[in-house]
Amino acid sequence: MAVDPLAGDLCDFLECRTDPARFRHADHVRMAFAVLRLHGEFADAALIYSRALRAIAARAGQPGLYHDTITFAFLSLIAERMAAAPEAEFESFAARNADLFDNSLLGRWYDSERLQLPLARKTFLLPLRAP
Repeated sequence: MAVDPLAGDLCDFLECRTDPARFRHADHVRMAFAVLRLHGEFADAALIYSRALRAIAARAGQPGLYHDTITFAFLSLIAERMAAAPEAEFESFAARNADLFDNSLLGRWYDSERLQLPLARKTFLLPLRAP
């Protein structure tokens, strides 16, 4: 049986052993894919994923880095893409969805001012404009 290449990283992520200094946007996408694939149900995955991100930010001594709107918007977009074209492996998903690795992708739906609101860090805000 083949070993899932994301398994070790996912375990570290879920146990909050991920090094915050080395956890980049691409790593967020990889872990979102892994958590969504593992848990299936979006609500369950969202809770688990957001808790891990909060814990990693807190471990880094910067709990204010966690951003609810960005987290849930990207997670929703990744889940939508996964549902539209299920992929067994992250590499093929990533190749098909290269735009997910662009930090500015949410600019299609959100004004930067809205994402900078303190409320956006604490709760998910819907976008005010259509893509």
